[in-house]
Amino acid sequence: MLFIEYPRCSTCKKAKKWLDGHGILYKELKLKDRLPLMSEEEQLQLLASNGMLVKRPVVVDGDTVTTGFKEAEWEEKYVMNKAAEDRS
Repeated sequence: MLFIEYPRCSTCKKAKKWLDGHGILYKELKLKDRLPLMSEEEQLQLLASNGMLVKRPVVVDGDTVTTGFKEAEWEEKYVMNKAAEDRS
């Protein structure tokens, strides 16, 4: 799972704490570290898509992308999925 964040974002901090508390492994890619790797066109598209730059955090897990942090949604997507994987 890839976790893209802005370090000063309080929602990102809550989401990271939630992932840690549920023992879900992730790789961090801080947003400011990602921007220099993007083309100018990609950066402009990102800026144009959301007035606050981008809804944070962004989690990429295989084919699933989740933006923002809503605990109930994350419980459903990540805890239930992890439990199902653990049973397999």
